[in-house]
Amino acid sequence: MRPAFSDILAAAGRIAGFALRTPVIESPLLNDRVGGRVLIKAECLQRTGSFKFRGAWNLISQIEPERHPGGVVAYSSGNHAQGVAAAARIRGFKALIVMPADTPRIKQDNTRSYGAEVVTYDRATQSREEIAARFVAERGAILVPPFEHPDIIAGQGTAGLELADEAAERGVELSDVLVCCSGGGLTAGVALAMQARSPATAVHTVEPEGFDDFARSLRSGHIERNAKMSGSICDALMSPSPGEMTFAINRRLLGTGLVVSDQDAAEAVRFAFEVLKLVVEPGGAVALAAVLSGKIDARGKAIGVIASGGNCDAGLYARILSREI
Repeated sequence: MRPAFSDILAAAGRIAGFALRTPVIESPLLNDRVGGRVLIKAECLQRTGSFKFRGAWNLISQIEPERHPGGVVAYSSGNHAQGVAAAARIRGFKALIVMPADTPRIKQDNTRSYGAEVVTYDRATQSREEIAARFVAERGAILVPPFEHPDIIAGQGTAGLELADEAAERGVELSDVLVCCSGGGLTAGVALAMQARSPATAVHTVEPEGFDDFARSLRSGHIERNAKMSGSICDALMSPSPGEMTFAINRRLLGTGLVVSDQDAAEAVRFAFEVLKLVVEPGGAVALAAVLSGKIDARGKAIGVIASGGNCDAGLYARILSREI
């Protein structure tokens, strides 16, 4: 069953007191640079460093422990892993996370720091879904998917709800909202929230070059897959294809999909550090990158941007800031 706006409102009640209401940042320098207003929802400051805790808590807070004695299992390249691990720890559940072997060390270490067991796999040759399904069956656990679940989508949608309400409080009419997109759960939730709170606002996916399956799917009208599983600094945005549920929601509600290069993402990471004083990982910076690189024209408009995560590998971050990338 697909989520509705009422589910986002219910999720907002569940996450209150657990997830943070992250700030919406506006920079005069950025506004002057693009000739419009840019409102940045800083989900990089969210609990566990990304928006993912919202959806994870919304689902995990409703689990009946006696029905799933083995706790929770998830697969993730890092941010969902940390959100699930943190939510499971609060509930006192065991958590096992299936993560790509090339996941940045900070994301693996952070996931373990919440008490979760981490099992790695080769994303080029192994199926994370099959590995996770095996552990679910063996342990009597429940799967917490990264995007393809109504409670996950509704939980992520609370970020869009907060952005819409903050813009309204400031008297700002958002013409567009840009969302960093992988499987499409955050985008779907934000699109549902905007449809209810600000229906004239166009919501757009933003993806890295070579991993623009959602943009291509929106153009073709059916689910497209990426040709490769790795090869971008935006490690958080390399889902192989949109989810069936997320695509069904997004194809109805979204504007065009936008695509940026790794260099665009790196420039946005530097801008966030130097100007906004935010640590944003490349995958969490692609929406900002679309504004900075002119992939969307902000002149005379008000644009909402979701800075979706800040869990960046220290070595990669240093290379980006020193302009080696």
